[in-house]
Amino acid sequence: MLQVGFLSAFGLGLADWLRLRAEGPPQRSSGPRRTARACILIWLDGGPSHIDLFDPKPEAPRDIRGPFRAIPTAVPGLQIAEHLSRTARVANRLAIIRSMTSPLGEHNLGSHYLLTGYKPSPALAYPSLGAVVARAARAEPGGDRLLPPYLTVGNRPNSMVGSGYLPSAYSPFVPGGDPARPDFRVQDLDLYPLVTEERLRRRRDYLQALDSFSRRVESAAPADGAPKSFEAAYRLVTSPAAKEAFDLSRESGQTRERYGPRTIGQSCLLARRLVERGVPFVTVTDAGWDTHDDIYNRLKEGFTGGTVGKVPVLDQGLAALIEDLAQRGLLEETLVLVMGEFGRTPKINTAGGRDHWPRVFSVALAGACVPGGAVIGRSDSLGESPADRPVTPADLASTIFTILGIDPQREFTTADGRPVRVNSGGEPIGELLG
Repeated sequence: MLQVGFLSAFGLGLADWLRLRAEGPPQRSSGPRRTARACILIWLDGGPSHIDLFDPKPEAPRDIRGPFRAIPTAVPGLQIAEHLSRTARVANRLAIIRSMTSPLGEHNLGSHYLLTGYKPSPALAYPSLGAVVARAARAEPGGDRLLPPYLTVGNRPNSMVGSGYLPSAYSPFVPGGDPARPDFRVQDLDLYPLVTEERLRRRRDYLQALDSFSRRVESAAPADGAPKSFEAAYRLVTSPAAKEAFDLSRESGQTRERYGPRTIGQSCLLARRLVERGVPFVTVTDAGWDTHDDIYNRLKEGFTGGTVGKVPVLDQGLAALIEDLAQRGLLEETLVLVMGEFGRTPKINTAGGRDHWPRVFSVALAGACVPGGAVIGRSDSLGESPADRPVTPADLASTIFTILGIDPQREFTTADGRPVRVNSGGEPIGELLG
């Protein structure tokens, strides 16, 4: 009776609520001063080819360099793949890690490592980067913010973006639907039939009465440490401002066109609206990067029905996001990440595609303290292995947390009381810390 049952995407069960109460008041991060207040992660699900995006090999044999040319960028001497032409113009705001490396070449395992900073373990489910940021955000001013602290938009989210050993309330809120559709609307933000606002108000009153009673009979967990999950859900459902945050029709036609009509572009626009309104972490998921065959069509042309390939669509959305954030004065406080779970084989296979390749791949970053135009590490001449400065997913996670003001040595507690660090021992990438 006391659960907001229709807010399934919010993950707000009564058990979670009580467990959050038991944690007591959150602690402030003892890490460095916050550099960025928000992060937008563009997750290229399936494993994007480093050679066909951010690490082209124009001098390599044809079966390595593939069908696409390398083009110059706004940064002298820096080249990227030809269908990232818009991104090339804003490359002076980008930093590219070309020496990422992982031992995990299976989708779920690789995704877990990149999205949590931990190698998978049968002993413990680790929280995703967004869940850690959401948990840490409880310690910041504005903890009663209207919108959830962690959302994922776009295509169906990867299964590794969850809360791990943290309570499920730190899982991402999933609006559902396709932001590129004219009839896009957020699931669960409208009251279900027969659940009126008056009934919802009564539920809130019941919960407040229970909360008042429990504080009188429990000595643990002081009142100011009690989470406001039901109250947050109530305000989210009943607030016009919350619905407005997801309403892309409030953007001008010129702005929407700038991001492009496809799902990833409109999802990037939605992510900008959300961080603009104080959301600390948004994941934009773009599926379809598992390109085992016909990369020419998959990455450049698209297939039947007049669709456009993966790279030009990413290019338009990413460049628009970086430019838009910069023009609104948001880029300096927003970290933008572009990555997938691994790269693709340097050599093109007999089906005209590239297979899984975790030994070396690329990640692009922008915003916050990230130095524009920087290239961290390099792969060898064929794009097979790091030639220098290997960077692990744990190093990347440590860097992300540091940029967001979260001490990588900080510990959270599992349900059975075990302290676990938010990072598995990676070292922050000094060149990216400005």
